[in-house]
Amino acid sequence: MVVFVIGVIVLMILLGFLLFMVKEASENNVLFHEVQLDGEKEQVSLFFISDVHLRKIDEQMIQQIDRKIEAVVIGGDFADKRTPIQRIYENIELLKTLGPVYFIWGNNDREVGEENLRKIFKETGVTIIENDAVQLSFLRNRCWLSAIDDTSIENEQYEEAFEKCKEGENVIFISHNPEVFSYVREYFKADLMIGGHLHGGQIRFGPYGIHPHGSFSMRGGVATLISNGYGTTAFPLRFGAKPQCHIIDMQFEKKNYLGTK
Repeated sequence: MVVFVIGVIVLMILLGFLLFMVKEASENNVLFHEVQLDGEKEQVSLFFISDVHLRKIDEQMIQQIDRKIEAVVIGGDFADKRTPIQRIYENIELLKTLGPVYFIWGNNDREVGEENLRKIFKETGVTIIENDAVQLSFLRNRCWLSAIDDTSIENEQYEEAFEKCKEGENVIFISHNPEVFSYVREYFKADLMIGGHLHGGQIRFGPYGIHPHGSFSMRGGVATLISNGYGTTAFPLRFGAKPQCHIIDMQFEKKNYLGTK
């Protein structure tokens, strides 16, 4: 009898833990970050989301964003083989209510079928950036979104991603896989780096996880955002690595020759 009671208690604890992980995976967390960039006085806000996978983007979360968003950046793994085509359309249309949408390939996106996804993006007006840079022409300041294709398929071309970016112009570099950031810092000039892919480990216990927790920090003098991502792979479970999407406020302000405002 005692063994049975203990077994029931253990089962209830495990079930409660499982339900908690499901709940945490379904949270909607928007994190805010500020980046100082050199240029004429101007403030611009970007919305960044990555690793959506199978998840449906929450409409209320998007509607509650209370500031103007100049551009939406999808940092890869917007879909995978589990994602219904209709959900891809719905998620894009929701993001488009914020502003123009830019997409960077992740390691799972092509599971949908590359031509299928390209067709969807063409129909919905999403700009794909792959081994290239796109100028944010709606800004007064010269600023580029530079991105490489996902590195897991050995299709990245760094030179092409930075070729258009001239000295003195601001560059936002995006790679689905942030493990390339140290290489880019060494050989190229970027003012902000953004990535996802790692899911913050997805399930972690304190400091311990398969991958590092997402973060926003200065690395080698470059503002660097690594997101936990919005969705999940395999099972819809998270623990200790809450889902995230991000609003990045870019503050342009002229600096003098000493590098101070």
